[in-house]
Amino acid sequence: MELRHLRYFVAIGEEQHYGRASRRLRVAQPALSRQIQDLEEELGFKLFERLPRGVKLTAAGKLFLEDARRVLQELSEAAVRAGRVASGRSGTLRVGFTENASWRGVVPDSFRRYREKQPDAELQLQPEASLAQLEAIRSGRLDAGFVNFMPESDPELDQLLVARQHVELAAPKGHPLTRLKKLSLRDLTDAPFIWFPRRANPAFYDRMMRECYRGGLKSPRIVQEGVNEPTILSLVSTGMGVGWVLATARWRCPESVVILPVVDLNMPLTLALVWRKDNTSPLLANFVAEVQRLPDVRAVGKGQ
Repeated sequence: MELRHLRYFVAIGEEQHYGRASRRLRVAQPALSRQIQDLEEELGFKLFERLPRGVKLTAAGKLFLEDARRVLQELSEAAVRAGRVASGRSGTLRVGFTENASWRGVVPDSFRRYREKQPDAELQLQPEASLAQLEAIRSGRLDAGFVNFMPESDPELDQLLVARQHVELAAPKGHPLTRLKKLSLRDLTDAPFIWFPRRANPAFYDRMMRECYRGGLKSPRIVQEGVNEPTILSLVSTGMGVGWVLATARWRCPESVVILPVVDLNMPLTLALVWRKDNTSPLLANFVAEVQRLPDVRAVGKGQ
């Protein structure tokens, strides 16, 4: 039994006339008659009673017509669903992001825009550190991720530069450092620091230490480690010390904390959207295209 047998049978059952069904299907009437005969032989029972003018469904034919309609409808709906996945209009897209980039700018804007453009797609979001995201993207657990500190080239991965971020100083309100018009690294020599652990990102840690040493902060007075930016902000808010955060932290820092630029700290960081080169998901392609259209991303591209 083939799909055409069901389509032919449904048309004849609804029209109850071979001639009208033939015109509806645009199939020659003799061919249509042969297909129904083949179907009846395969089933082992009659579907129609032949009348002088047209045909009439048998009792078995009436029941078979109901099921045949349902099968054809389900197949049609399955084809539509598969087509939506193939064109990137539905399915599941898994995207990681660094928590400190999620408060303002490209990351939340990309999620909002994608949700508007792809209402039928499921967007699974996973907050993770950059190194964990890269591992998940390589293993296929994530389709893409917004990653800090991405190398310029990687044989497995593609990337799109989406933002440049800067490291600034979080300090308690009223701290003497907040009264300086131009804060420099030398001004931080005696300041107690909440510092991120080297294990979190050795390359960034070492780069930060080199920049501090170059600017005169040769031996930072670290009184406490903070495993991530929210922890650093929380500890700074208690007055325990000062800490390094991204400038975007000002959008979510406690009221008792201020974010200060350090004039001689040259630490621009890139944020990139990263995905596997061999990931052919239409949803992913649509997501990358939507991110590329964001005004902030186009502005970053012009500045390269």
